[in-house]
Amino acid sequence: MALAPAQPTELLENDRVRVTRWDFPPNSETGHHVHDYDYVVVPVVPGRLVLVDDQGKRNEAELTVGGAYNRDAGTSHNVINEGDAPVAFVEVELKEPRAKG
Repeated sequence: MALAPAQPTELLENDRVRVTRWDFPPNSETGHHVHDYDYVVVPVVPGRLVLVDDQGKRNEAELTVGGAYNRDAGTSHNVINEGDAPVAFVEVELKEPRAKG
């Protein structure tokens, strides 16, 4: 069964950050992608997503409204909603390099 594409909505972009809301209808996916920047995810609709890495390893992520998690630049995966309910999060990409210290 082919999956529908997840729906990105760009909320803000400037020299420092890019903020995108991702909406995942049931049976949708981002498609494989590699993150160019460190990023933070803040769920706005709860649910469960499946993350599939380059080696095909599947990890489930339980999203809780108001929770947050971060990943480093170079993260490579496909994000899939295999459930029957929509899921959504806001992704904040940090374009400036991390401060050294």
